[in-house]
Amino acid sequence: MRVFHWILFVLAVVGVVGLVARPTHLAWPLTRTIGVCLLLFAFTWIGIARFQLGSAFSLTPQARQLVITGIYARIRNPIYMASPLLLIGLSLVFAKSWPMLLLVAVIPLQIGRARREASVLRAAFGAEYDRYRAKTWF
Repeated sequence: MRVFHWILFVLAVVGVVGLVARPTHLAWPLTRTIGVCLLLFAFTWIGIARFQLGSAFSLTPQARQLVITGIYARIRNPIYMASPLLLIGLSLVFAKSWPMLLLVAVIPLQIGRARREASVLRAAFGAEYDRYRAKTWF
């Protein structure tokens, strides 16, 4: 099943690059290049974080296991942190403001999701989660 996830991830990255690599004119503005870089960085970050979560990944808050290695050794919610980067990258690539408007909604939603996850993990792992939380960011 992990191979399938990696194939989907690679296809998503190739798709984004394919969408933005077809310039409608020869001059690529610097903002579009920055946007592509942000998109690739965010997709890579999400892919690595998702891979490191392994079987602990779920769409709803569940306490299957406490992942505290890799990216998770420093940041508790790296996938939530990468989603705004995706929207900023999309906004820069397509020179549209609608992704930035979504950002206004996404940030509070991600903070709420992180808080719900934290309460589930604290209930399941207690002091171990509190120690982990004390040495990580968001």
